[in-house]
Amino acid sequence: MRKRNWIRLTVLAVCASLGACNKQQEEAKQETVLAPTAAALAPAQPAAAGAQAFQVDSASSSFTFLMDSPLEKIHGEALQSVQGELFVNPKDLSKSTALVKADLKQLTLYQQKRADEKGEYGERKKSDLQNEHARDWLQITPKDAEVTAAQAEQNRYAEFKIDKLDNVSVNDLTQLSGAERKVTATASGEFRLHGRKAPRSAKLELTFKYAGDQIQAVDVKTVEPLPVTLEEFEVHPRDAAGKFVKSVTDALASNLKGKVAKDAPVMVSFTARPK
Repeated sequence: MRKRNWIRLTVLAVCASLGACNKQQEEAKQETVLAPTAAALAPAQPAAAGAQAFQVDSASSSFTFLMDSPLEKIHGEALQSVQGELFVNPKDLSKSTALVKADLKQLTLYQQKRADEKGEYGERKKSDLQNEHARDWLQITPKDAEVTAAQAEQNRYAEFKIDKLDNVSVNDLTQLSGAERKVTATASGEFRLHGRKAPRSAKLELTFKYAGDQIQAVDVKTVEPLPVTLEEFEVHPRDAAGKFVKSVTDALASNLKGKVAKDAPVMVSFTARPK
C-alpha cells in the first residue's frame, strides 16, 4: 500500500512539474509571438465623399514614450518628428482616415535611475551610449552585413494608419458651434514599427479650430498611451555590429533585470492644417 501511494505521489509530482514546464513554455511562446512583417504602410485614402484633406504640421508635433521599470525610467522623445496626412469628414467623423509617422532618427532617450525600489528617482539625464543602443535595437543605422541602407530607411519610421474612428463623442461637427469644437474618439487601424505591423487603437482628443464655417486647423493628441510591446515588433538588444544578442525577456532575466521595461507606451500630438 505504501509503495502504491509512493508511486502515486511520484506520478503526481512529475505531472505537476511537467504541467508547470508546459505552462512556462506556453507563456514564453505567447511572449515571443511576432507581429507580421510589413513594408511601409500604404498612404491614407478618403473613406467617403466629402472628406477634407489635412497635412500634419511637423513643427507642432511630438512622439514620446515612457518605459517604466523598477529601477529606471526611460523617457523617449522625438519632437517635431511627425508627418502625415488626414482625411476628415466633418459631418461623419467616423469615416475619417489618416496615416501619420514619426521619424525615429529624431528620437532622444533620457534616464532616471534609483538604487532600489524604495529610493527616489534621480534627475533626468541623457546617455549617449543608451541612445546608440536604441538605434541598434531599432536597426535604423546601416551596419555592415547586418542592416542595409534600405532596411535602415524602412525602420526609420514608426507609422500609425487610421482606418476609422469609433466611439466619437459628437460625430457631426456641424452640430457644434464656436471657434473651437472638441471631440473624443478611438482611432483604429495598424501600427508599424521595425518592419512589423499589428492592429492597434488609441483614444484621441481632437480640437477643430474654425473661422466662420471653415476648419482652419485640427489639434490631435492621444489621451491614453498607444501600447507597444518591444518583443512583438522584434526590438531586441543588439551589439555594436548590429547582431542579435538576446531577447528582451532573456535580457530582463539576466543583466537588465529591473532596468528595462518590455513596453514602450506611445503618446502622440500634432496640429494638422488644410492642404
